[in-house]
Amino acid sequence: MTDAPTWLCLAMLLLPLLTAVAICMVRPPLMRDRVNTVGAILTAGAALTLAALATTGTHGPLLDGWLRLDALGGPFLAVIAVVGLCSALVSPAYLRTAHESLVSEDTERAWYYACLHLFWVALLALPLVDNLGVAWVIIAATTGVSALLVAQSRYPKALEAGWKYLVLTTIGLAVALFGIVVVSAAAPERGRLAGLSWQGLAASALHMPRDIALVGFVLIIAGLATKIGWAPVHNWLPDAHSEAPPPVSALLSAALLPTVMLIAWRTKIALAPAVGARTGSMLFIGFGLVSLAVSVPFLWRRMAWKRLLAYSSLENMGMLALGIGFGSRLALAGVVLHLAAHAVAKSLGFSAATPLFAVRPSAKLTPVHGLLRSNPSLAGAMSLSLGALSGLPPSPLFFSEVLIVMGGFASGYTTAAALASLLLALGFLGLARVLVEDLMAQGPQPGAGDGVGRRSMLALTIVAGILLGSLAVLAAFLPGSEYVHALVGTLP
Repeated sequence: MTDAPTWLCLAMLLLPLLTAVAICMVRPPLMRDRVNTVGAILTAGAALTLAALATTGTHGPLLDGWLRLDALGGPFLAVIAVVGLCSALVSPAYLRTAHESLVSEDTERAWYYACLHLFWVALLALPLVDNLGVAWVIIAATTGVSALLVAQSRYPKALEAGWKYLVLTTIGLAVALFGIVVVSAAAPERGRLAGLSWQGLAASALHMPRDIALVGFVLIIAGLATKIGWAPVHNWLPDAHSEAPPPVSALLSAALLPTVMLIAWRTKIALAPAVGARTGSMLFIGFGLVSLAVSVPFLWRRMAWKRLLAYSSLENMGMLALGIGFGSRLALAGVVLHLAAHAVAKSLGFSAATPLFAVRPSAKLTPVHGLLRSNPSLAGAMSLSLGALSGLPPSPLFFSEVLIVMGGFASGYTTAAALASLLLALGFLGLARVLVEDLMAQGPQPGAGDGVGRRSMLALTIVAGILLGSLAVLAAFLPGSEYVHALVGTLP
């Protein structure tokens, strides 16, 4: 390890922990908000610097040891940093508008902030971990703290969603742990934690019996699928996203799901010598197509805003699975672009939920309609988010989906790419219908309180628009970049 990246890594992991402790020690609510903001900015700065060094240094991993940061993990670390920063910055507004909720109390405010930063630091650690066993432990830790955040309001539906999330994902993690045990038992050096490093697994895979390795691999991916939110093991996802505080929903959707997918991706790469690269790809493609197919009927239904975003997560995680499964240069460029654009659009969408619920409390349970006249800045933010997530040109998600589908045809997965194209078109039509018929429809004249969050939402929309526009331009250069070349070099 070089000194500068090591110190940056330590700072990135320690800052959220120190922020959580400091928030619990200070008393005035305003001071807690400020500590949260300063800690989040410093943490995100360190993480983004590390991610930039990892993605621009294409000649090897930036960190190498128990902590490893390479071209594969760099974009995921950047996404976690940006989403976590956004969630921390919008949390004070959420706490101020959480009427009749226990989170408005001073002690609950400190508890919320502490759990948020603990959840964030666990997510930041995942792309750096160079060991499947340690990654499993960290994923399990995210389950506990995020379940508390999902049930933060303590309303009956929130408690039910928190328990559902905890139980279902814990079952999935138990299945994944059994798969890790099977793989470890099949390795030449049994029982050694170091043997579960990504390089150690790849070396051991050369000598594993194929049938045993395949069983272990399927168990690991199927177990992690519950945390990723792939269908048909996604049942916790709509309820948890709907009931969690909006900043937590953003972390769950835009950071947790793809980060656990990174661990599944690394497992696929490490065990490819034993199970075969094509076998691993087919498993990812299968999960991707099923997730797309299951999401489409829900995207056509009129439903509450956060629940709609949850089913959009199911579609987008399926798209990422397809890109990883296809594995070509075009597909991988699409995966990186899709990962970043989804994070920006989804963070904006969930951030808009806080002022939305202040203006329209009924929007927690029912579809939003006719917001354009009463609160145009809020309607603009929601429309930008939904338009980007639907893949409406020139959204960067449109270009990423085109790259992934083209990558599927280039890799020889013609049937899967064709099916994905059809399902994406159906999903686009469903979200476009919601955009036109609900968000863009003319509603009643503005009333008292309809101006809540106008300035903040306008600022967030401008920043998100700039980021999405930049990613759309990047789509033209990414497939032929040195970064994608280095990324392809990490695959079997």
